[in-house]
Amino acid sequence: MRFLVLLVFLFLSTTVDQVLAEHCGSQGGGAICPNDYCCSRDGWCGSDEAHCTGGCQSNCWLPGNISNLIPPSTFEEMFKHRDDDSCNGSFYTYDAFMEATTHFGGFGRTGDNDTRKREIAAFLAQTAYATAGGQEDVEDPYSWGYCYIEEQNTTLNDYCVNSTNWPCVAGKQYYGRGPIQLRYNTYYGPAGLDLGYGLLNDPDELVKDPVMSFKSALWYWTNCHSPKPSCHDVMTNQWVRNLDDVIAGRVEGFGLTTNIIDGENECGIGTDERVEKRIGFYKAFCDILGVSYGDNLDCYTQKPYNWSPCNEYLGGNNLIRSSV
Repeated sequence: MRFLVLLVFLFLSTTVDQVLAEHCGSQGGGAICPNDYCCSRDGWCGSDEAHCTGGCQSNCWLPGNISNLIPPSTFEEMFKHRDDDSCNGSFYTYDAFMEATTHFGGFGRTGDNDTRKREIAAFLAQTAYATAGGQEDVEDPYSWGYCYIEEQNTTLNDYCVNSTNWPCVAGKQYYGRGPIQLRYNTYYGPAGLDLGYGLLNDPDELVKDPVMSFKSALWYWTNCHSPKPSCHDVMTNQWVRNLDDVIAGRVEGFGLTTNIIDGENECGIGTDERVEKRIGFYKAFCDILGVSYGDNLDCYTQKPYNWSPCNEYLGGNNLIRSSV
């Protein structure tokens, strides 16, 4: 009797699973799979390559990007308030982010799945911090990323420094714009060269074109800015410490990306509220992606790099140029 009951249970379970699995796409009256699952060519719900490519009908993996690791609902969970009236962050769309990632072949595609997720979480955390609003929200402070698209006080500094290769254009200002808040003519120039657009002449493109805006942030993330390594190499375990790094106490982990981005202001000075907020975003996003944080999240005891915006950076090589 127990054996018969077990057979009936298995039959019913299999039947129910098949009905649910097939209940999508043209085979299911246009139904969409739950939980961001892909609807395969044959109307089955699933989350692997067989379901999400090759004739997939909905929630499909987009060619060349990282939509399998961060689907639309996850992006929206991370940036709940980007469409709020107090923000102009609706500029930063999921589709623009996905499109931009197709131009940087290593981003979110290096190492095992946990490494990939940590890099994505780190990039989104650092850019969320740079563009955050909602500072008064004490209950949910890490859901306010991608609120602002440019520096809030653009009159403080034009971020123009003397440069042989990247001279400032008359009337243009190089204050922070985009997810990474790109600053200085010495960054706008080489970024524009690598991205195939004259950002030195038209820095406002980063607040007009969301794809180019994300590209500028990914360009910064994936390239080295001497003497700094790239954030990408750090988060994908490809960075190798030299003697200077050992002496300076620089170690692999999320904290080093903070040192790369703003170490001259935030690192090597003990506990700092700005660093704490960056870590808060990172932990929140790792939790959403279901991945551990890794080690060395802060840069409290790391010496900053001996960096200056006057360094002549000539351009990088991490762009998939054929995709531009």
